Amino acid sequence: MSLSSAGSKALDMSSDQLVWMARAGYASRGVVYLIIGFFALLAAIGSGEAQGSKGALEKLMSQPAGAILIVAMIIGLIGYVVWRLIQAIGDADQHGTDAKGLAIRGGLLVSALTYTALAIFAATQLGIVTGSSDSGSGGGGGGFAQTVGGFIGSQWVATGLSIIFVCVGIAHWYKALTGKFKEHFAASEDKMKIITPISTIGLCARGTVFFILAFMLFYRGLTAGEEGGSTPGMKDALKFIQELPMGDILLGAMAVGIGLFALYSFCEAIWRKVDVEEGA
Repeated sequence: MSLSSAGSKALDMSSDQLVWMARAGYASRGVVYLIIGFFALLAAIGSGEAQGSKGALEKLMSQPAGAILIVAMIIGLIGYVVWRLIQAIGDADQHGTDAKGLAIRGGLLVSALTYTALAIFAATQLGIVTGSSDSGSGGGGGGFAQTVGGFIGSQWVATGLSIIFVCVGIAHWYKALTGKFKEHFAASEDKMKIITPISTIGLCARGTVFFILAFMLFYRGLTAGEEGGSTPGMKDALKFIQELPMGDILLGAMAVGIGLFALYSFCEAIWRKVDVEEGA
């Protein structure tokens, strides 16, 4: 029995249920990034403020039938977390156990933890769980970073996270420019002609956000001292872009890129290979 098969039995779920959860998860991620991209575009034209992932959920909650939408998002995010755990622990994508494979699987595990935190935040919007509903910047792992920073020092945490974010950014650009993402799609050649440019630009845009976060974390680690400061997230990265020369144009371009990453997520929800029965 493969590790991923064992994981599905441990969760008492059929393969079909896990596939459904994974696809719902990709769709939920797409919704989050679509909202982020939309508000980034509004900010670029001077009609709003950029938002992070938590801010996106708050905006969703403020809509008519917002509670129903948030419940759907929580279900989708939980599905995404389960799939990420199967990818990381069960090696559903067969990355292997060499250094590169373990690094990729480690990144998938971190992704699972990140979206677990986002699902918990969504639950606080409904009062299902108690906790801070401060939107913050979203997507920066702030609470975790500050907790660990209390033990080993904020500068070390900032430096470590900046290195991780650089690696994640490189991975996004590598996957985009080499077309490695195509290996995980089960779509026709005609569909891939549309999926490929969407995925390439979307992955590069998200990778660029991670590069900016890495720079901001490293800079804050150098200048904030041992006391540290708030950990930057998506919202901070978008504001950083807007403050650059020709910032509104750059932010508008990034908004389009983030929107394309949302479309990439929707494409994964429909056509991605979800091989829960295969493993290392």
